[in-house]
Amino acid sequence: MVQQYPKVAVVILNWNGRDYLERFLPTVCATDYPHLDVYVVDNASADDSVGFVRRNFPHVSVIEHSVNNGFAGGYNDGLREVEADYYVLLNQDVAVEKDWIGPIIALMEDRPEIAACQPKILSHAQPEYFEYAGAAGGWIDRWGYPFCRGRIFDTLEKDEGQYDLARPVFWASGAALFVRAKLYRQAGGLDPFFFAHMEEIDLCWRLQRLGYQVWCCPQSVVYHVGGGSLPRGNARKTFLNYRNNLLMLHKNLRGMERFYTLLIRFMLDGIAGMKSLVEGRPRDLLAILKSHGAYYRWWLSGDWKKGMGKPIPTPPLRSGRLQGVYPHSLVWQYFVRKTRKFSDLEFPGK
Repeated sequence: MVQQYPKVAVVILNWNGRDYLERFLPTVCATDYPHLDVYVVDNASADDSVGFVRRNFPHVSVIEHSVNNGFAGGYNDGLREVEADYYVLLNQDVAVEKDWIGPIIALMEDRPEIAACQPKILSHAQPEYFEYAGAAGGWIDRWGYPFCRGRIFDTLEKDEGQYDLARPVFWASGAALFVRAKLYRQAGGLDPFFFAHMEEIDLCWRLQRLGYQVWCCPQSVVYHVGGGSLPRGNARKTFLNYRNNLLMLHKNLRGMERFYTLLIRFMLDGIAGMKSLVEGRPRDLLAILKSHGAYYRWWLSGDWKKGMGKPIPTPPLRSGRLQGVYPHSLVWQYFVRKTRKFSDLEFPGK
């Protein structure tokens, strides 16, 4: 009976995504989970997205925003109007399988320590490969570089079942993020200052600091187009990724750990900027410089003291006690040692 199942709300944040909704919303509506509500939260689209959904999917609830507050702000505002046990934050450019919800909810119901979880995310264009934004669960290295089981920097692995074991990770992808509603609110939700990019990693870090875990459940599978709002290589995307990474490190680290981590990141970002210039991509260098300037302005303004979301317990857990932290430099492993697969990374005791 329906009462036996936790209430799940799939919430799709949309911005000028009518074409994506036409292609992928039918797959979401065909989901076989019995206690499901579907929402489209529209971030002030200029196209016919809202009208299209209301004409063709009357059973889908539409929440309209008058301004575009980005991924983080858009979800925070929309989720205030959603009642459910579990939120599923789903990108507008994701196709799902009919049974994609059940395995994750079963896992999370069996393990109350899991706050957030993601499915296996494959490329919509090449389904035999993992997709960039999440793959088989997100990790982070000692200097704050995010990567995934199945994706290191821009190298994507072929899915051959090598990561089909459900296990804890550091972060779950915002492309298809399952999260307990009460813990989403307890952690303060997504940080609206981020606008877009890395806000889900920051949220997952805060959930871990609250004492919970983040998992990937590969028994659930979705297919992501990627770059639906900002394509890779876009200068705005480069700026947000670099700036938000620094903000995330500043927020979640303390003392000397924060000092030396940020110091190393400044140097590594500088090297990345010079590499971009040498390779004929001066706009990437400019975006990196702008991101550092934005970080310094944010820090000097004192905005970081406001917490940008609900305060979390202090002292925070140190990175060595968190799940999904790679204790070495991913930059060294990838660019110097030429390691291209997650399974080939060197771990202590391996």
